[in-house]
Amino acid sequence: MTTHTIGTRDQWLQARLALLEEEKKLTHWSDEVARQRQELPWVRVDKEYGFDTEDGAATLSDLFAGRSQLLVYHFMFGPDYEAGCPSCSAIADGFEGIAVHLAHHDVMLTAVSRAPLAKLLAYRERMGWSFPWASAFGGDFNFDFSVGFSTEQQRESGIEYNFQREPAMSVAPTSGAVVEIAATAGTDAATFLRERPGLSAFVRDGGEIYHTYSTYSRGLDALWGMYQWLDRAPLGRNEKGIWWRHHDMYDNG
Repeated sequence: MTTHTIGTRDQWLQARLALLEEEKKLTHWSDEVARQRQELPWVRVDKEYGFDTEDGAATLSDLFAGRSQLLVYHFMFGPDYEAGCPSCSAIADGFEGIAVHLAHHDVMLTAVSRAPLAKLLAYRERMGWSFPWASAFGGDFNFDFSVGFSTEQQRESGIEYNFQREPAMSVAPTSGAVVEIAATAGTDAATFLRERPGLSAFVRDGGEIYHTYSTYSRGLDALWGMYQWLDRAPLGRNEKGIWWRHHDMYDNG
């Protein structure tokens, strides 16, 4: 027997109209935040970054693929991972349908990870994806954009992630959600946490490349397509622990 409020159609409509006003406020505020995001100052990228791609060696400029704007999803897939982070994978499941639309609106979408290219392409094939994926293996890109960290940083000096300082991790977790998620990527918690997720935006203007925006952690929430649907389902997110999987690892039953 449900414990949820039961009402008449008229009561539902009255409550729904009140909620509609709140949803409109949220939409308008979201528009305002987007405007402020686009007004951030641009920072010129002077360093020459190198990547491995399926088309060969590439620069940051090459990743634009002829467009003036570039969105980089910092996908958690470190050199010692055996599979991609399941959370990043859930986000990337949505790339296939939108990348073509972005590309025809002068915006290139690509993923970048620190794992060697062969690992990335093998995993991409396993997952049935086709979006561009570049390897930053051996370079500074992930370190400079606060999504990749050395063992020394992690254990001794701490890291800067999501615009705040995290203390050194003297003892790695041995149980809990992080350990569980790390295992699905074929690694341990400490190794897993030397990578972090994020999104960075770049623009090419007048022959120069500028960094315009980066977001991390829960700043990526809006990119989780499944959550936008769950937030509108009758029971919402209804989460009890880490429930999501790589999409080919759910039980068919």
